[in-house]
Amino acid sequence: MLPLPGAPSTSWAMYRARLRAAFAGADPRVCLAFWLFGLINNVLYVIILSAALDLVGPAVPKSAVLLFDVVPSFLTKLLAPYAIHLLPYPARILLFAAVSTAGMLLIALSPAYTDGSGTVAVKMVGVMLASLSSGGGELSFLGLTHYYGEFSLAAWGSGTGAAGLVGAGAYALATTVMGLGVKATLSASAVLPLGMVVAFFVVLPRGAMRERGQLGKTGSEAVQEDGGGERTESARTDDDAVAGDAEDEGLLGTGKRSTPISGTHTPWMQTLRTNIRRARGLFLP
Repeated sequence: MLPLPGAPSTSWAMYRARLRAAFAGADPRVCLAFWLFGLINNVLYVIILSAALDLVGPAVPKSAVLLFDVVPSFLTKLLAPYAIHLLPYPARILLFAAVSTAGMLLIALSPAYTDGSGTVAVKMVGVMLASLSSGGGELSFLGLTHYYGEFSLAAWGSGTGAAGLVGAGAYALATTVMGLGVKATLSASAVLPLGMVVAFFVVLPRGAMRERGQLGKTGSEAVQEDGGGERTESARTDDDAVAGDAEDEGLLGTGKRSTPISGTHTPWMQTLRTNIRRARGLFLP
């Protein structure tokens, strides 16, 4: 913890020493990449809400924009975890960036709401595409923090928090101070998802993923490899076995191994049905 401000024992040197100790071992490239992931994945959500009145006009409730901006993302985060592992991370990043860009372009390039009620529906389709991409991106980037440690999660959280300020501030700055129109502002924001591509393929050091064999592989392939690794764990010493069991009983332990130990694996459709039945218990007693 940092020393209490104003205390007799505090000094700038002590603050610097505590800050250095708090960030010891942090990779600047990892922190920057995940900060960009959190920022860009959520900033379009803020920009869309900031432009709600300009998108639908005074005749349509602004809550409709919020609804179309939240529900698709919620459904994605509710259902996608059962199948998203079939796509490797590089393919996910490219897919989410393309869907976000397409959604923002659809919003920006469709005619204004004064030209007919049908254009509002088209804009809402674009909002839904951006929302779907945001939900899938959140799943993927949070899963990606598993390979990069606690600093990646902290940087992601910082980026998501900055998205509110950056998104609303950038829209207000562009439309009021710089005098840009709504169409030009939203068209410019369609370029932002490319930052996720740059952050993943250029900024982020992917050595941690290569070491664990996850880069370019689907989740089912990783499960098979992990299953093979578990067969070798039977040869551990008794002390290692006790330590491993204690770790499994920790906060994130499930008490059971979910990885198959046989050479064959369960078909993904059967696994999906099983997971959906389990999820049903969250809503129905």
